[in-house]
Amino acid sequence: MKFAIFGTGGVGGYFGGKLAQAGEDVTFIARGEHLEAIRTNGLRVDSISGDFVVKPAKATNNPAEIGAADAVLLCTKAWSVPEAIEQMKPLMSKNAFVIWLGNGIEPTDQLEKTFGRAHVLGGLTHISAFIAGPGHIQHVGIQPHIAIGELDHVHSPRVENLLQVFARIPEIKADAPDDIHLAMWEKFAFIAATSGVGAVTRQPIGIYRSVPETRAMLTAVIEEVVKIGRARGILFDENAASNLVTKEIDPKPEGVIASMQRAIMDGKPSELEAQTGAVIRMGRELGLPTPANDFIYAALLPMELKVRGKI
Repeated sequence: MKFAIFGTGGVGGYFGGKLAQAGEDVTFIARGEHLEAIRTNGLRVDSISGDFVVKPAKATNNPAEIGAADAVLLCTKAWSVPEAIEQMKPLMSKNAFVIWLGNGIEPTDQLEKTFGRAHVLGGLTHISAFIAGPGHIQHVGIQPHIAIGELDHVHSPRVENLLQVFARIPEIKADAPDDIHLAMWEKFAFIAATSGVGAVTRQPIGIYRSVPETRAMLTAVIEEVVKIGRARGILFDENAASNLVTKEIDPKPEGVIASMQRAIMDGKPSELEAQTGAVIRMGRELGLPTPANDFIYAALLPMELKVRGKI
């Protein structure tokens, strides 16, 4: 398959790198020093499941140079999605599809609105990875996992074809959940909670999940997301919030730090609006209170505004 990796950060760099290593036709979309390093030295990935280098690596900052793709993996920060949508239009052939693999629940809706459901798959990933330097990706935790599915719940040939591609990569667990919408919302609840509580406490997951007060905050954030999801038709079960804590948060390695938390700790722009902010916006639209997320948002907003030069 011909893949375009739109956004070569931790997620795009790792998954795109493994696809290229497996022999797929992969072009990385990047910019600046990161792009130049990939072009010159290849893409280096240091991983807990085995280091590798993709060299030579095809890379560009102009999606139009790639031409029509079979699959676009959109892995940018959430705030870049509107711009990315405009830039990726030359990639979208008659049979092409795009999958949002970043953090946040709203970009998939944005893609569907622009390209139509026929050109969009639902998707999500679990991985802890980031750009360690130009042309260098560091995968530091969590077994890489990608889940995909049709937004109308049909198990289509293109989903099966993509699963077969990933089946050749033993380091990656790939599956197609029965309900991709539920799976995406479970990921959203997980990332909103760990990003928000982690950013407020400035501690890795092993610390804040073990303190009763911050563990309660984790659960409260997830409960608010679950209530909003149910109001939007997502089929969360009765014990969804507690199950997410015990089955998704508790097993994670103690040192895991969410990307939003990492950005805030590093004094960089973060996805606060796409995660905590999105929960609050959706809650207000539905008339549902979000006190836990309101607190986290208020605590983090001054830093976000300052780093973006808005105050």
